[in-house]
Amino acid sequence: MSALALSVLLSLVSAVAYAGGAIVQERVAQTSPESAYAPLRRPAWWGAGALNGTGALLHVIALAYGPLSLVQPLGALTIVLALPMAAWFVRRRAGATAWRGAIMATVGLAGLLTLTGSASEDSLDGAERLLVGLATAGGVLVLMMSARAAHRHPVVRAVLLAVAAGSAFGMASVFTKSVALDWSGEPFAQLTTLLAIAALATAGMLLSQASYRGAGLAAPLATATVVNPVVAAAVGLTLFGETFRHGTTGTILALGCGVVAAGGLILLTTERIGRENGTAHVVAQHTPAPSVPDSPAGLENMPGRPKPPGGGSTNRNVRS
Repeated sequence: MSALALSVLLSLVSAVAYAGGAIVQERVAQTSPESAYAPLRRPAWWGAGALNGTGALLHVIALAYGPLSLVQPLGALTIVLALPMAAWFVRRRAGATAWRGAIMATVGLAGLLTLTGSASEDSLDGAERLLVGLATAGGVLVLMMSARAAHRHPVVRAVLLAVAAGSAFGMASVFTKSVALDWSGEPFAQLTTLLAIAALATAGMLLSQASYRGAGLAAPLATATVVNPVVAAAVGLTLFGETFRHGTTGTILALGCGVVAAGGLILLTTERIGRENGTAHVVAQHTPAPSVPDSPAGLENMPGRPKPPGGGSTNRNVRS
């Protein structure tokens, strides 16, 4: 088996683990609304952490064998695989729009796979790692503050947190690729980068957990799944010197495949948002309005209504 084929296989298994972790996280978020970031008392949350950890380990191995511009986009299969897994395990069926989005994402990723070239041997030096790390930390903080300001809009808040989570995960993969390329058998030589990877991965998981609260599974998961490979692939193409096959033509075709995959993920997101809005509209229609008495007697007996002088009724006899 070639190194490229092994990286693809590991990426597929990693996506399965990530999808399982996301489904469990979303279920925990539904039943633990008081714990936005880390419901530590829930064993299921620790199980989700174990699944995400398994996916991350396989992802790291895949990065050691394949190019960053391929391994990261294959992570988008997480949302594609989450649909049948959610339907099977938690009885949550997806609509036709969601399945069309899944097919589009799969086709786009398959096209990207055929155009990916060989892995690059370039790495980030110390100054580049510091600059990229500071930029990522600043961007994540800004997104967290924006999400806090948008707390009255659950979907907007979830998308902002998902963008932050995807950025953290993407940069963790970038640093992991750097460590894999520069590894010399001495862990202390890469200690700073390893600590940065641990911090980014932890921040990504906590942010993704918070993004599922009040927004369901598809919208935040699709957002994080799009942002993650976009961030990592951009770094891979600009700083690692990775390329696609067939030169400029291949690069243009690869960008087109990326657009198709992103369009599929957007369909997944809008299908979920549309379903939630439709459910909210139906609930609002079937919610009875508070009854207001329209008779004078009824108005008289309403709380806080002043009574006529003498405490008598307003229906007095009128002499002829």
